[in-house]
Amino acid sequence: MWAIDELHSPLYWFPRDCPRVTAWPRTPDEAAAFRAALATDAHRVHAIETGWLERMSTTTVYRYELDAADFVPWNDAGGQWVCDHEIEPLAVAPIGDLLALHRDAGIELRVVDNLWPLRELAHRGPWDFSTVRMGNARARDTLA
Repeated sequence: MWAIDELHSPLYWFPRDCPRVTAWPRTPDEAAAFRAALATDAHRVHAIETGWLERMSTTTVYRYELDAADFVPWNDAGGQWVCDHEIEPLAVAPIGDLLALHRDAGIELRVVDNLWPLRELAHRGPWDFSTVRMGNARARDTLA
């Protein structure tokens, strides 16, 4: 079983299989570079492709509350935890409007035609980033 900590939970405020690019600075020095490169004052930037906007508006995502005592850190990814046995959730609840969650958390949600340019930028920076489900993104060759 796998879980994510609260700090990293915004990485999963998306419909299943939705390709996305997310980036955020960890230090004041990274923040300056982040704001300049991404032309933003936001503390995080998340991006989806235009074809996913309707699903972002209509999908219900559920949060499973799990007993942290059953988990150990997964060293391959910050904020992620693993458990080697089956457990029952303590609670399950919808997390609410995905667009509103981003807005209320001060996360800039960008809706772009193609994620690949932003993915390349995210990978070049000194900040932390996550790219998920890029196999479901538009092809790189659709860039003009």
